[in-house]
Formats: sequence, structure tokens, C-alpha cells
Amino acid sequence: MSVRDLLRGLPVFAQPLQSFAPDDTPATPDELFLSWLAEAIDAEVVEPHVMTLSTVDADGMPDSRVLLLKDVDPRGWHFATNAGSAKGRQVTDRRVAALSFYWREVARQVRVRGTVAALEPETSAADFRARPVASRVSSLASRQSEVLADPADLERALARAEAAVAADPDTPSPDHTVYAVTPTAVEFWQGDAQRRHVRLRYRRVADTWHKELLWP
Repeated sequence: MSVRDLLRGLPVFAQPLQSFAPDDTPATPDELFLSWLAEAIDAEVVEPHVMTLSTVDADGMPDSRVLLLKDVDPRGWHFATNAGSAKGRQVTDRRVAALSFYWREVARQVRVRGTVAALEPETSAADFRARPVASRVSSLASRQSEVLADPADLERALARAEAAVAADPDTPSPDHTVYAVTPTAVEFWQGDAQRRHVRLRYRRVADTWHKELLWP
């Protein structure tokens, strides 16, 4: 069997799907997102806060990776990373990004496009302190995205970081940074087994959100 035949034989939208009425939606995309997020949690979607962050590097090449949504507030959709990592450098240089969520169990996607800004140091410090101990240790030890010549170097860095956190649980990470994506467009996609997908896009014009349906 060819890869093509294997892929075409996989089921898609085999489960009962929710309906979506675009006419009955709030004025802003963050309200609808939080409603959909609550419904995804109720539907026991696995890790509904997981999203794909897409950025652009200095050569104009796209880059994507999976990470966690930290918060949603009037400043935008939040994520955290090491400021010196590839994604940290890319959002500092280009200041644009896209986020995408896919909730398989309910056949829903949310796509966010917008500008990126680092939040105040107090927010980043508080987010770092709220992380589990193992995550703080790993963050302090990491030289994220650099080449690891010898795995033993990682073990030594982890041991030093673990000792630092044990001596002072509030040890800060100067590179841990929370960023906010302020959206210029947000699309909500509801899948349909007959491929009559419903797509609603919120598009910001000045300080106003405009809603528009898109062809599936």
C-alpha cells in the first residue's frame, strides 16, 4: 500500500460534531475563543491549551513549534519562552506571529494572526515562579536552540540549576519572557463531515472588529 492510499484510508470526522451558528457570536474574538475553550475542556479535549506558534526568521523563512497558551486578556494571547531562543529572537526582530489551535475531538480550529510584544518584566517573573520546579530547573539550564555537542554538558547544567533552585526557590530567569500576540485577525473553523465547514473571521479595522464568513 502506498503512503497516499494509507493516508486516504484514514477516517476523518468520524465522531458526532457540534454545530456552530456564526450569527449568534459575540462582538470580539477573545470572547468567542474563551467560550470555545470552555467547550473544548468540557468535551475533554486533550491539552486544549496547546497551540502552534509560527514566526518568521531573518531570511523570511517560516518557523513553527508547539507550546502552551498562558493567558488571554486585552493585551492578547500570551506565550512564554526564552528571549534568546530562536522564537524569542524571531518575534523580537519581526514582531509578527501566528497561533493555531486544533481541537480534534470537536473538529474545531482557531487561527490568530497579529503583532507581538514582550510584556513587562514583572509578568515574566511571576510566570516563571509559577512554573513547576522541574520546568524552572530546565529553563535555567537551557541554552535553547544552540547545538548540544555533548549530552554530558546538559546534565552538568541541569545539576547546577537544580542546586540553585534548591538554595533559592525564587531564583529568577532573566531570559524567561512572556509575550502577547495582539490579533489583527482571528478565524474560527468548525469542521463538517460533508465538508461544509463553517469559517468565521474577525478582522480588526482601526479599533473595531468586523465579522465575515469565509468559503469553506
